[in-house]
Amino acid sequence: MQPSGILETALYVDDVEVAAQFYGGLLGLECILRAGEESAFFTCGAGVLIVFNAEKLKDRPVGGLPIPKHGAKGPGHVCFRASRDEIATWKSHLTKHGIEIESEFDWPGGAHSLYFRDPSGNSVEFAEPQLWNLK
Repeated sequence: MQPSGILETALYVDDVEVAAQFYGGLLGLECILRAGEESAFFTCGAGVLIVFNAEKLKDRPVGGLPIPKHGAKGPGHVCFRASRDEIATWKSHLTKHGIEIESEFDWPGGAHSLYFRDPSGNSVEFAEPQLWNLK
């Protein structure tokens, strides 16, 4: 047996409102749930991207949902699937909105990647699916 896919991915942010503006506004992901200053949930293809304020997760109320504590230290990473043409369009869009492109290159296998940072310092990437031999 093996999992059929990734259902959700989490990033930890300093400010959920700022992250919601970035992922919902700038990147155009649809926010499907917002839990105040603690978290925001966005659809992305067949999965969900969750942004959590890790500091707020520490203060879960007694009797709340039985979700184990989790978090990460240091910047996380998420990579969005995009074609080479889409990556060029994203680069233009991001630059127009003052987002610094951290790196852009072609991998040895020929896939193209574009890297930048979200407002909390997480590494965000757009890459062609052939990076992982996917279609």
